[in-house]
Amino acid sequence: MEFDVKWIAWEITRRCNLNCVHCRSSSQMEIKDHPDSSLEEAKRVLDDISSYAKPVVVLSGGEPLLRKDVFDIAAYGTEKDLRMCLATNGTLVTEETCLKIKESGIRMVSLSLDGASAEVHDDFRNQKGAFEGTIRAAGLFKKHNIEFLINSSFTKRNQDEVPKIYKLAKELGATAWYMFMIVPTGRGEDILAELISPEDYEELLNWHYDMEKDEDDMLVRPTCAPHYYRIVLQRSKNDKEKFKRRSLKFSTGGSKGCLAGQLICLIDVDGEVLPCSYFPKSAGNVHNQSFKDIWENSELFKSLRDFKSYKGSCGRCEYVNVCGGCRARSYSMTGDYLAEEPFCNYSPKRK
Repeated sequence: MEFDVKWIAWEITRRCNLNCVHCRSSSQMEIKDHPDSSLEEAKRVLDDISSYAKPVVVLSGGEPLLRKDVFDIAAYGTEKDLRMCLATNGTLVTEETCLKIKESGIRMVSLSLDGASAEVHDDFRNQKGAFEGTIRAAGLFKKHNIEFLINSSFTKRNQDEVPKIYKLAKELGATAWYMFMIVPTGRGEDILAELISPEDYEELLNWHYDMEKDEDDMLVRPTCAPHYYRIVLQRSKNDKEKFKRRSLKFSTGGSKGCLAGQLICLIDVDGEVLPCSYFPKSAGNVHNQSFKDIWENSELFKSLRDFKSYKGSCGRCEYVNVCGGCRARSYSMTGDYLAEEPFCNYSPKRK
């Protein structure tokens, strides 16, 4: 497997107008300890990345629309031939926002939707009116012909909403719907008791497989759920109908489980390069080290790419190359990122 960087999430601010229960970075409106970088430094980071590779770069947060220069950053990345995208909760999107998205060359926008009703979504986001804002944003994107995908995060409090949100995402005209299985980092550590059980987790992934076989209009993909690809291989062997697979313009490349430090990474607001958005362990800092050096030479990334170093059932599993277990979940639950995936109940055939 080649380990070329395909996708970078970039936390350009940790400030946010919401207070979501699962927030990986514990974002809030005022954060003094983690200030935004300057526009000049943001451009320097884009210069550094583009001199090495041409990945998808997702401007994220917090809420990136709280930065007044977010579209200056996006436009500069577009000039550097990077595929610029935007991740927003949707509540701050206006007609003017849509015009600036198109002018700056942003190719795809992701919206967060965690309930099929205001009651459920607003509870998850700790903000009354959040659902209305997201639905309004989706309507504006459709009006302005801006492609968008929908990310939905699930715990016990909203797992019954899964099929309803999938249906709503289609009705809203999303290009894709990503079903996120919570990794308990940041504020997510406060809701450990709400994590979906391994048994329900497996059931949801099997539901997704059945749904995806017949889905022709929208790309659907479980996220932070690497053992889905073990389920795909297990079940597709017995399916007479060919399992359909499509690529998305907002693709990280390939159908594989955990991609942390292998094809993707996160640059946080302080410049630390993390294996993924939910993996709070740094491989280096772009303020004092080149991105190329971090990506190619970090001992953390090297260990994540060495599947033979994985422990427990993951190390013995015949599906390790396509799944790998969620390294961020292993780290958050055990303190060892090479430990077995704690929410997979599959028993490997290898001894």
